[in-house]
Amino acid sequence: QVQLVESGGGLVQAGGSLRLSCAASGRTFRSYHMGWYRQAPGKEREFVAAISYTGRTTYYTDSVKGRFTISRDNAMNTVYLQMNSLKPEDTAFYYCNRITTWPETPDFGSWGQGTQVTVSS
Repeated sequence: QVQLVESGGGLVQAGGSLRLSCAASGRTFRSYHMGWYRQAPGKEREFVAAISYTGRTTYYTDSVKGRFTISRDNAMNTVYLQMNSLKPEDTAFYYCNRITTWPETPDFGSWGQGTQVTVSS
């Protein structure tokens, strides 16, 4: 089972940028598709972005297309989420996870602690 540690969250004004990181343990990281998810207060966790195990294919939910970019460094066992043009509605806890069924289904038993992103208007 992969262990996941998210970081990079914080408070930013609308229009600003943040870069989230997800460090994963285990030698099998490079064989996993990976994704980012988020959960806003009072809402269910939702899919944000996915990247294939090679890094060649990416997939985004419509609300972040053109603003967020997912990437990975398999040598560092790390997945990133570059978030630009942030909006108040992007405020949420952000989580990474491996994807069991492309492109959106996560491993429901492997959530990390998440990282908080707050976007002020």
